[in-house]
Amino acid sequence: MNNVSIREFAITGSVLVKLFNSLIIEFITFAAMQFKISTASPKKSTILIINDASQLAPTGILAPAEIAFAIAEIKNENNLISVNQYGRFVYICVLPDSKKVQESESLRRLGCKLKDLLNKDKSTSVFIANKSSETHAAYWLAEGISLASYQFIKYFTEAKKKANTLIAIEFDKASITVKDLNQLNIITEAVGIARNLVNEPLNAMSAVELSKQISTLGKTAGFKTTVLNKAQINKEKMGGILAVNRGSIDPPTFSVMEYKPAKSLNKQPIVLVGKGIVYDTGGLSLKPTPNSMDRMKSDMSGAAIVSAAMYAIAMMKLPLHIIALVPATDNRPGENAYVPGDVIKMYDGTTVEVLNTDAEGRMVLADALHWAKRYKPELVLDFATLTGAAAAITGSEALIYMGNAEDKIKHAFEQSGANQYERIVQLPLWPEYGDMIKSDIADLKNVGGPYGGAITAGKFLEHFTAYPWLHFDIAGVSFATAKKNYHSVGGTAFGLRMLLDYLMHYGK
Repeated sequence: MNNVSIREFAITGSVLVKLFNSLIIEFITFAAMQFKISTASPKKSTILIINDASQLAPTGILAPAEIAFAIAEIKNENNLISVNQYGRFVYICVLPDSKKVQESESLRRLGCKLKDLLNKDKSTSVFIANKSSETHAAYWLAEGISLASYQFIKYFTEAKKKANTLIAIEFDKASITVKDLNQLNIITEAVGIARNLVNEPLNAMSAVELSKQISTLGKTAGFKTTVLNKAQINKEKMGGILAVNRGSIDPPTFSVMEYKPAKSLNKQPIVLVGKGIVYDTGGLSLKPTPNSMDRMKSDMSGAAIVSAAMYAIAMMKLPLHIIALVPATDNRPGENAYVPGDVIKMYDGTTVEVLNTDAEGRMVLADALHWAKRYKPELVLDFATLTGAAAAITGSEALIYMGNAEDKIKHAFEQSGANQYERIVQLPLWPEYGDMIKSDIADLKNVGGPYGGAITAGKFLEHFTAYPWLHFDIAGVSFATAKKNYHSVGGTAFGLRMLLDYLMHYGK
């Protein structure tokens, strides 16, 4: 990407200030970008998206001298040019070279750069006019602006002073369809929800509080929610969840979400499962260094993704019957914590020798995967920050996936991952990896040794499935420790847009 031009021209004008209503979900508050279709005006700060300088013919937006300036900047390979008209700004976005990164992602990243410029210029709203040949250019650019504008500032004593100034983006009718506008609003809002759920600290996001947030999302979006408390989980004999929870003074929860429209494309439900470890110390197998716990509030990122996905699915009224399951607890070394050497009887009756209490995610997911069997599902998809081994393979560039679903489904997910630049890499589930989790004293052991850790974790989960299934290990991508493109520090919601893309194209 080329540097932003900081040279500016000037004429008179004024800035339109728009009011914005934030979405409030109990104690979680965030300002989602407001999108609408409107009309151009000399008073509105404007973004022009073009292919090249030939599309800068006088249109009433730019004066001849400004066009000459912009042409010179484009020749200098600047693809983001700011023109200050002393009352409004005009930003010229030239479609980036997509040789290194696909065009949609290039525009998202350009939107990220533009977001910084808009806030520097203290713009409160901006109007987008797409003059380029790319039909979806305005959508992708606005998506990048919105994703990059996410902030988690509620705990600052002067949060208002830290807030972005930009709160609204408008489009002309030629730049976006009503359907795409609605989709953009809902999906970017869902990303904000998922990021907020991850970014909340444990003292505000226990398993019980997570279930309350899920219930509120259901009421807002229109899906059914049922929450099992500890007594009910105990009655069901969900041994994996109960074992992990033994070290905590806070009770576990098991949240069941269901969206079932009158007419569905799928005959049997698609089930989403999200790991909800709201904080992970490693239990008695304590994580080795203090800083390895710094971001362990993010160990419920899978739960955040499936909960936010349910919100978006219901808000977009997708013609799909979807159920989501979130087993939730924290993993601590206190109380009567389970220990290495314990043998746990799981929900399906399988006995598991615990060799590492930090391999707790697979314990709670196994119970949820067995629960899913009651629905005779068409497909089950689980999302979990499961293994450091997965993070070691792809880092923050892609997530790892594996499973027994047919190749057609896998290829569709790979395409959706490419569409959203949330790329995925498949690992095998060969039988030999199953041998690595055989126990000498029980049916299974919960770790398979120092090698192939991401796969042996997947093989453990596979034992509890009896349906088409894919497992997505998001350990390397769920949380950013430094700003990267449109991902701010904290929860990323990586995988959410990929999942929604897949569901929106389901059956097509």
